[in-house]
Amino acid sequence: MTHPSTRTVHQPVPATGGSAPLRVPLYQGHTFSFTDTMAEAFGGPGAPYVYARYGNPTVDALEEAVADLEGGAGAIASASGMGAITATLWALLDTGGHVVAQDRLYGGTQGLLDALRTRWGVEVTQVDGEDPEAVRAALRPDTRVLLLETIANPTGRVVDLPVLTALARAVGATTVVDNTFATPLLCRPIEHGADIVIHSATKYMGGHSDAMGGVAVFADPGTLEAVRERTAEFGAVLDPFAAWLVARGLSTLALRVERHCANALELAGRLAAHPAVARVHYPGLPDDPGHATARRILDGGFGGVLAFDLAGGLAAGRSFASRIRLAALAPSLGDVRTLVLHPATTSHRELDAEGLARAGISAGLIRVSAGIEDVEDLWKDLEQALS
Repeated sequence: MTHPSTRTVHQPVPATGGSAPLRVPLYQGHTFSFTDTMAEAFGGPGAPYVYARYGNPTVDALEEAVADLEGGAGAIASASGMGAITATLWALLDTGGHVVAQDRLYGGTQGLLDALRTRWGVEVTQVDGEDPEAVRAALRPDTRVLLLETIANPTGRVVDLPVLTALARAVGATTVVDNTFATPLLCRPIEHGADIVIHSATKYMGGHSDAMGGVAVFADPGTLEAVRERTAEFGAVLDPFAAWLVARGLSTLALRVERHCANALELAGRLAAHPAVARVHYPGLPDDPGHATARRILDGGFGGVLAFDLAGGLAAGRSFASRIRLAALAPSLGDVRTLVLHPATTSHRELDAEGLARAGISAGLIRVSAGIEDVEDLWKDLEQALS
């Protein structure tokens, strides 16, 4: 099998007879006509296309490409990353079900867990994902889902996937891993025992802040079909044009991830030596608490996102955010342009003080999604903002 960086370029394209396009074509239409009985088109996978909520050739091509990169049996593309994780959890859980989740999670995911707990009667236990014994103690025979992030948002902590997925398997729980920060170029969680892998394709896969989407990849075809049914019911499917943009973005994913990682590592090292910075969170730094685990789990880099605590707390954070010039103050990541964020008031704004502390987010924490610009230009911008 070819390397993942090669497969991002050589994506599957729909058959067209004696020739084939070099890129995935855009099938923008959402309704299809038939020469045979229309009812046969509702027969599930492999049936003719009928309506875009149930399938579209461009969307299918993206699903096939991402499933191939992650080593899964298949994938489902959704309208957003939150659409992917919401449909997945809804399909796996019933009222009274039990979820074990790491305590360092994306704020939107945390908000979803809170809603499942308070509105739908799902029991949620959150623990330190870097402590296997804490995870073991939280798992029960009735646990349905273990929810993890390969690289935690925004503090960059890396969990020991092989150990934790084995613990979940022992009690019959399904392991769901958000792999957005790592991408399939740095980590493929199914190879480490995960059952379902989630991506916000809005981020690194698309890579240009011009398409929103999500993808869920499945090791088991049966689970895939159960989630596909929920995704169609919710109407959380990806539209063809967004799928086409994400597929285009995949073609340069390997090159971009390499540059993202290199820039993030260089910036993290320089920030760690700056007097205005109290602490840097990046798994690529040798003194980071998750560095040893990251070296085992990640392959080819430590990710393009870093975070740092400013010595001056909230006031320093606001001052820094107001002074950046080259980087953009924006609530996303994985773009070719460097993006800066204050998580406590943006991506994790749904959390109270206790929730922020549990997620490791201080009032002065700044998250940087390193872009692909010249690293010296990026450092000049960060340095002048810090001073």
